[in-house]
Amino acid sequence: MAERRRMSYSVHREVLDEEAMDEMGQKSVSKHLCVRRCSGHQMKSCLLGTVPILSWLPRYPIRENALGDLISGISVGIMQLPQGMAYALLASVPPVFGLYSSFYPVLIYFIFGTSKHISVGTYAVMSVMIGGVTERLAPDSKFMTWDNVTNTSIIDTVARDDERVRVAAAVTFVSGLFQILLGLVQFGFVVTYLSEPLVRGYTTGAAIHVIVSQLKYTFGVNPVRHNGPLSLIYTVLEICYLLPQSNIGTLVTSVITILGLIAAKELNAFLGKKIPVPIPVELIAIVIATVISWQFYLQQEYGVDVVGVIPSGLQPPVFPDTSVFGQVIGDGFALSVVGYGIAISLGRIFALKYGYKVDSNQELVALGLSNSIGGIFQCFTVSCSMSRTMVQESAGGKTQVSRDFKKLSLAVLAAIIHVNLHSMMKQFLDIPALWKTNRVDMLVWVATFILTLLLNPDIGLAASIGFSLLTVIFRTQLPKYSILGQVPETDIYKPLDEYHQVRQVPGILIFRSSATLYFANAEMYQETLNSKSGFDITKLLSAKKKLEAKKQRHEKKEAKRVKKELKKNGVDDFISHSNQNHVSVIEVDAERDPSLPRAIVLDLGPVNFLDTVGVKTLRSLSSHVSFCVFISASLCVCLGGVVDNLQTAGFFNDKVTKSCLFTTVHDAVLYCQSAIAQSQSMEYKV
Repeated sequence: MAERRRMSYSVHREVLDEEAMDEMGQKSVSKHLCVRRCSGHQMKSCLLGTVPILSWLPRYPIRENALGDLISGISVGIMQLPQGMAYALLASVPPVFGLYSSFYPVLIYFIFGTSKHISVGTYAVMSVMIGGVTERLAPDSKFMTWDNVTNTSIIDTVARDDERVRVAAAVTFVSGLFQILLGLVQFGFVVTYLSEPLVRGYTTGAAIHVIVSQLKYTFGVNPVRHNGPLSLIYTVLEICYLLPQSNIGTLVTSVITILGLIAAKELNAFLGKKIPVPIPVELIAIVIATVISWQFYLQQEYGVDVVGVIPSGLQPPVFPDTSVFGQVIGDGFALSVVGYGIAISLGRIFALKYGYKVDSNQELVALGLSNSIGGIFQCFTVSCSMSRTMVQESAGGKTQVSRDFKKLSLAVLAAIIHVNLHSMMKQFLDIPALWKTNRVDMLVWVATFILTLLLNPDIGLAASIGFSLLTVIFRTQLPKYSILGQVPETDIYKPLDEYHQVRQVPGILIFRSSATLYFANAEMYQETLNSKSGFDITKLLSAKKKLEAKKQRHEKKEAKRVKKELKKNGVDDFISHSNQNHVSVIEVDAERDPSLPRAIVLDLGPVNFLDTVGVKTLRSLSSHVSFCVFISASLCVCLGGVVDNLQTAGFFNDKVTKSCLFTTVHDAVLYCQSAIAQSQSMEYKV
């Protein structure tokens, strides 16, 4: 470090303004016409990007990944089947259609998806949203019939379920089309608004929803399903009310399974470096639980719920009922956006953890094809399941191959979900860490978590993104303003309040904002500059303008007086010459406060763009005068580190040219120092 400090350098060149810099560097004129030719390499890249399986499958490392993928695939498959049946009930369709939704869309995503870890399939939030649509368009009241035997009204469940399946397939198909369309128009850019604190807060909140959704299986109770905002609160309150009715057999099974899984997870972590693949604890737990349930008749003797008979066979493809499309367009769009948000959030977490990239636009296309083709096979909308994804990742799954294995198991399933979500619960530790590093990010995390809990994951995601964008606006609207000084014997300028050895350049105020200059902070920028400089530049220029107006009125009055005198004498010529000799000049008081700066340099380095309001703010400082000319009160204003879009923003005119702008702050300072030295012996008039 000491050796570096002894090093010195010197640069000998002229002070460069923007005009001189353009000439020296021979700035090129941008051309907007671009002709692109499609080569064979580009076609291959496009094909591999559209069908990712063609890229990774031929290079699949069998020895390294096959066993882990096989084990995790079986574990996830065991969860996929009962979850599909249970979530079908949430969607208000027969359970067998949940099995279809766990099969066809998964195969499509296997081919077109880019995430190696997320488990695509049925998801509780999406199922609840589908259930709202099916119950709205096919309510029970629409299928009431009279039973002559019992003389009562009954529901034609067969006709009702058929209609609900048609509605679910239609809205699924429409949501898939929306996702494909959004992917083709590169809507995946929205993922840039999903910051890491937002994603982690959102997934933590959604994990709470998943845990609460499984409590009924843990305690063996049957709470009424609640929809809409605050439904989580209502569900928790009802489960608490139903706790005295808990099934003891189910509760004991859940507790034993949870404790056993936690112990097995700890053993897995301890033996992680000693065994080639993790122990498939979920698979072992399900096998043991199934054997115990079968041998000790848990369902018959203790009322413990089991999955039951799994129907066999697959449905033939049927194109969705187009007459329903008009009624479900809004629902389809909402499902497409929420489903994508859930999938891409988890996809980014695991991509960051394992060091690969998830293509946000291709993910939209992959999910869109999964849903649109799935709709033809009577599936309902799918997304990414957090619980299955956690099981897949914890069981050793490393690629998409693990997605093709599916099988069976319910109180045990809930226990597996609870245990595998413990890593999500560890994300609460983000709060103290963010408090120390960035409190705005901590606020985003907490707000996202609360909004997701209270408004549910669908509305909560949109509200969280909106809140995150508001924090960006607040950060740019309330930037840090600094007065810069020069590091001795260098051309480096740093804030005076942050560095002890930095010294202010005599007579020059260097002002910098940490954010860009646009409509939201333009007024504050000017007000802060006024307070930092010691006088109100706007009032200064306004006073100058009034003086010029007064001078013009005085000149006109004198011109009329002289003209009258000349007419009386019969002389009409040389009026202008007479005017010049007789018009008085209004001078500005040359006295000024010596403590005030003689020049101001605005450092625009942090400004990456300017809108019309920002341009007007800068132009107001040069009202009726050039930036490079001393204005009233002997003040010079220069711009250093100028932004590139001043030319297109309409900043320049006859008075403000590129010769008034400087490439660096140091160039602007050198110019001001030279101008101040030349002005000290001059008298100024307005």
